[in-house]
Amino acid sequence: MPDVIVVGAGLAGLVAACEVLDAGKSVTIVEQEPAASLGGQAWWSFGGIFLIDSPEQRRMRVRDSLELARQDWFGSAGFDRPEDEWPEKWAEAYLQFAAGEKRAWLHERGVRFFPVVGWAERGGYTANGHGNSVPRFHITWGTGPGVLAPFIARFRAGVDDGRASILHRHRVDDLVTSDGAVTGVRGAVLAPSTAARGESSSREVVGDFELAAGAVIVTSGGIGGNHELVRASWPKRLGAPPATMLSGVPEHVDGRMLAISERAGARLVNTDRMWHYTEGIRNYDPVWPLHGIRILPGPSSLWLDATGARLPVPLFPGFDTLGTLEHILGTGYDYSWFVLTQAIIEKEFALSGSEQNPDLTGKDLRLLAQRIRPGAPGPVEAFKSRGADFVVAETLPELLHGMARLEPSGPLDPARVTREVFARDREIANTFTKDAQITAVRGARRYLGDKLIRAAKPHRLLDPKAGPLIAVKLHILTRKSLGGLSTDLDGRVLDASGSPVAGLYAAGEVSGFGGGGMHGYRALEGTFLGGCLFSGRQAGRAVARVV
Repeated sequence: MPDVIVVGAGLAGLVAACEVLDAGKSVTIVEQEPAASLGGQAWWSFGGIFLIDSPEQRRMRVRDSLELARQDWFGSAGFDRPEDEWPEKWAEAYLQFAAGEKRAWLHERGVRFFPVVGWAERGGYTANGHGNSVPRFHITWGTGPGVLAPFIARFRAGVDDGRASILHRHRVDDLVTSDGAVTGVRGAVLAPSTAARGESSSREVVGDFELAAGAVIVTSGGIGGNHELVRASWPKRLGAPPATMLSGVPEHVDGRMLAISERAGARLVNTDRMWHYTEGIRNYDPVWPLHGIRILPGPSSLWLDATGARLPVPLFPGFDTLGTLEHILGTGYDYSWFVLTQAIIEKEFALSGSEQNPDLTGKDLRLLAQRIRPGAPGPVEAFKSRGADFVVAETLPELLHGMARLEPSGPLDPARVTREVFARDREIANTFTKDAQITAVRGARRYLGDKLIRAAKPHRLLDPKAGPLIAVKLHILTRKSLGGLSTDLDGRVLDASGSPVAGLYAAGEVSGFGGGGMHGYRALEGTFLGGCLFSGRQAGRAVARVV
């Protein structure tokens, strides 16, 4: 019998398992997916890590501090509920970690970072409002697989010395309780599957199983692959859920363990808090159903709603994800448009995901050098030429015709788009302007990282030298849960009275990355992998002290 069972073989689960092993204890991971999907969602990620006052920031002349990061985090989180007691404590603990030992802890395990720090979720409101005041998005050298690598290696060393095991195709259906404590798991053995990473796997049951342990850590992830559950949890403050959505995560990210844990006495909190993107595009080579890719945009693209009206200040690309989502859905449509130029796409477009960034993922310096040369990155150009959501044209009338062809029954008003484009272009004539987006672009270029690889030099959209023109139809893309199982700072799952459920722990997205929602209503980006790292570490260390 292992000392600890971990449910889920994603990043949080692997980190927790490694902490158990480092404490000299034994651990078994149970995972419903085949071995090809080891590492879960983290493998697909861009590898963004939130750090505070790092050497990378200082080299880029960014002045950061714990106090400034705390101002940004709590201004974005907007904690306002009684059940935010533990999320607030987790937020403070995570900030201390990100400003303290987080980088050194990762560095000791061989994790390295791309030298240019990204500036995500810029906000655009007041100092106490949402957003990152400074760049904090540290891209892992090796992206998501690079974050996973040291923990997979450590776990496999545990397998080799006989203290660790992993049971793939074992789906947990119940938590076993005895005398008021969780003492194990039971469920179904699924048929072997040859599904590749991220692909849908069979749910054919070929047997059952039951395992006992001193404690169970649930690290099963969120709900983004289960659109039915996403819609059932959709917050009223954001209006009606979208009629159509793309999936930014594989189908197996289904949220099953939330209800299973609740049956064992766990309390669910803040399940209406979620993080979905508004810049989703259909993958021309999908891995899972409704597979979407997120554009990581620089600040220059003209953002229009379905009718052709420009989005209001400060809903510029990369500034306020949730505010943009709320506005778009308020129009009565579930899509929007970017209008840009070849010069903008070359400088500003990146695609989220390890597989869309072969240079960073493969640690290929020669391929990486192409990012500062003329032309868009290869994966971006592939989507521009093959993606169903891209329109490329030499003139504005041709572009408008192509946009109408993509959505023939849509409400797009060509005259309105034309007015928006011409009005925006007139503002480029001077170094001063009343257009807040142009001011923001010029401000972004004062940061060396943005000037080098992220923000194009301001120019007219209708400047032939910057062409051709490009329009991109943008879809809502499901991604992260910001609420979940309520936990204390040791990762112990709490019941409705606030008392720990004996023997039950949780980490990662299933716990809202800690406490049942340490991000509050909004995230600052680069905080999801870090939340898995921190909460997995906390839970693993706490369990190891008591089993």
